[in-house]
Amino acid sequence: MMHSEQTNFDDQSDEDSPMMMSPWNQTSTTVPQDGLIGSLVREEGHIYSLAAADGLLYTGSESKNIHVWKNMNLFTTFKSKSGLVKAIVISGDKIFTGHQDGKIRVWKSNSKDPRIHKQIDTFPTFFDILKCSINSKNYIEVKRHRTVLWIKHHDAVSCLSIAEEEGLLYSGSWDRTFKVWKISNSKCLESVKAHDDALNSVVSTINGLVLTGSAEGSVKVWKREGRGKNMKHRYMQTLLNEKYAVTTLVVTDSGEMVYCGSSDGVVNFWKLEKRLLHNFWGVLKGHKLAVLCVAVAGSLVFSGSADKTICVWRREGCVHSWLRVMKGHDGPVKCVAVERDAGSSRGGGWVVYSGSLDRSVKVWRVPEKVHEEM
Repeated sequence: MMHSEQTNFDDQSDEDSPMMMSPWNQTSTTVPQDGLIGSLVREEGHIYSLAAADGLLYTGSESKNIHVWKNMNLFTTFKSKSGLVKAIVISGDKIFTGHQDGKIRVWKSNSKDPRIHKQIDTFPTFFDILKCSINSKNYIEVKRHRTVLWIKHHDAVSCLSIAEEEGLLYSGSWDRTFKVWKISNSKCLESVKAHDDALNSVVSTINGLVLTGSAEGSVKVWKREGRGKNMKHRYMQTLLNEKYAVTTLVVTDSGEMVYCGSSDGVVNFWKLEKRLLHNFWGVLKGHKLAVLCVAVAGSLVFSGSADKTICVWRREGCVHSWLRVMKGHDGPVKCVAVERDAGSSRGGGWVVYSGSLDRSVKVWRVPEKVHEEM
């Protein structure tokens, strides 16, 4: 089991200040290879969600706007009918957003003008709601004397995940369920009552597993079986059952490692075997307050926290080493996204985006072979 305690660092020198490292600072004689390189700010409330793909960054906040950024500049904006964009995922040319009103909205950019985004769908569709509402068997009781259609989330959509090969979208909600959607026809295939409290995270893996994390403090694993109308998700095991809320889950591209952030300030991780009986479990300790987001890229792990910092870890097999802390936010770090740094000149690296309740997104450059700070 690997433990790493957070260390306090001296404040940045003038040479390392955000202004000196900003890409807009044309007087600088050197280009920074890692560290804070800029801030993206729109005075529209806390940043709740991020997604990065193909050089574009999508940001969701308390406003009705979803902003798209390119090369550190605002590229375009598209508006939803509901505020608080709590989740964003991208699949091909489609952008899926989860909202406070319990709906999932689907967007597509114009092939001739990528600045124009059009809403092409809503999950569930109006037609499906109408068709489903005719049959009383499609209603479920969620509270005393209150029933809702099983295909609808009746509380905020807090998280989204895509199973690319299967063409499926998973949505988790504060209504304690996760739902499975067929992207090609917008149909809700299944709704699973997964937890006894709000879902904060859902993630699909490449080997047919789905993991869910809840405010009740548990992480559960489900196995996808069958296809189409015969698809079912069978409960397999509980990886974690603690008193601290699970805030985020992320799985490596290989599906081998699972990371879980929680409100006690730690990151739990597991190595999953094919039969799902985990043979390794560890804890990363680097934060003073709740871990709110985790991202993985290459051999690096990034954890953002309510303590306003981002910790960077390196993974070698199941062994993790703490590398450094990235400071710059004035509020809790709520979300983090990573993409390959196309401009890196040192054999690979990453651009890290961190969204905060200070209403800003910070942009960092981190080399793949980042060295440990002492």
